[in-house]
Formats: sequence, C-alpha cells, structure tokens
Amino acid sequence: MQPTFVLVHSPSTGPSAWYPVAEHLTAAGYRVRVPSLLHIADSAPPFWPAVARAVHDDLRHLPADTPLTLVAHSNAGLFLPTVRTALDHPVTASVFVDAALPARTGPTPVAPPELLDFLRPKAVDGRLPRWTDWWDEEDIAPMFPDPAVRRTIVEEQPALPLSYYEQHLPVPDGWDDHPCSYLLFGPPYEDLAAEARSRGWHTAHLPGAHLHQTVDPAGTARHIVELAGAPADH
Repeated sequence: MQPTFVLVHSPSTGPSAWYPVAEHLTAAGYRVRVPSLLHIADSAPPFWPAVARAVHDDLRHLPADTPLTLVAHSNAGLFLPTVRTALDHPVTASVFVDAALPARTGPTPVAPPELLDFLRPKAVDGRLPRWTDWWDEEDIAPMFPDPAVRRTIVEEQPALPLSYYEQHLPVPDGWDDHPCSYLLFGPPYEDLAAEARSRGWHTAHLPGAHLHQTVDPAGTARHIVELAGAPADH
C-alpha cells in the first residue's frame, strides 16, 4: 500500500507553509495530510503531548493499516519522535526538511541557550511576537516567492509563549526504527544535515532559504518522495 504523506509544520508557522507541496504530491497521485498545530499557541507546558495528539487526531479516519511517511519542517523535527510513538499507524519513513534534529538520546531542548537569550527580551507578558517579526526585512523577504504567499504565511503565524522555547522534549527509545532522511535547503542547517549523515541517514540538498518549500514546491515534493522511497501508482 502506498504511504500517506503527513506534512508537519513548525509550531512557529502554520500549515500554509506546506500547502504548495501538498498540492504537488496530491497531483502526483499521493495521499497527503497536513495537520494543523496552530492551537498549540493556546496550550500550556508541556506542549509536546498537544502536538502528538493533534497529528494523531488528524489521522484518526485513516484505515489502521495505512502506512505513513512523516515529513517535518524546521522546529517540527524535534517533535517527530513523540509524534511517531503516539501514532496507531505504521510509519515507514521520516523526512526532516531543513529541520531541527532530536538528540540521539535524552531530552532535547527546543532552543539552545543563545536563542533563548535572543528571545527573552522580545517577550511581552510571556508571549513572543510572530516568528517573522523577530528578524530584519532583508532576512525575511527572500524566503517567500511572492507577496501573496508571504501575506498568507505571516498572517497565519501564532504568537507563541516564551515557555514553548524553554521546554525540553522527550526522545522515546526506538522512535527511529524506520528509514530517516534529511533534505537541506541551506544556512544555518548545514551542521544538522551533517549530523543526519553521521547517523547514517540519506541526505539531499535543494538550495534555498528556510521556506524554500513555498518557492519550489515541485522540487521539494520530488526530493521528499525520493528520500522516502515512496512508490508511485500512476
């Protein structure tokens, strides 16, 4: 049975970041789900159970034997171990797309100390500005293919609590009992791609900025399918 692609967006953005890729995968004959994690902004620590539950619940209508390919972008990569272990369906592959990696063992911090030092002065009453508001225009503008896509993604972004970035996420043993791979867009994720290679994962490089899946959804979809080893039935 052909796997269903489950495109998991970073809680810092929204599902629209995956919609262009989802459209290309669907047009190519694949089944696709894009769970929404937007409600996480209104949750309380710990946040990871709510993320795992959201993905689980989005898939509840799929037949129990439906194989899944999990695809995580950015910060969502840290949640993939708990998502994978919460699912009732078999997971046949996981693809990390310009994503953070869970630790090999033990809890994983969502943000390193230097990022927390950068974020804490931005918080107002414990809540941060939207992710794209953290950076200068020259950093943000190249990430988007056009003003319409930028407006959709920016307006959808949640204002996450600072506590989201202060959390540590569990890494359940055995979560990676299936092929994992990494798709790199570009800086500053080269070291993470190198770490993925050191774990024996297949890696690929599609040069672009951090939201390159919105700029080149066809290329991103093609790389995801290749990395996942998914067969086509068309």
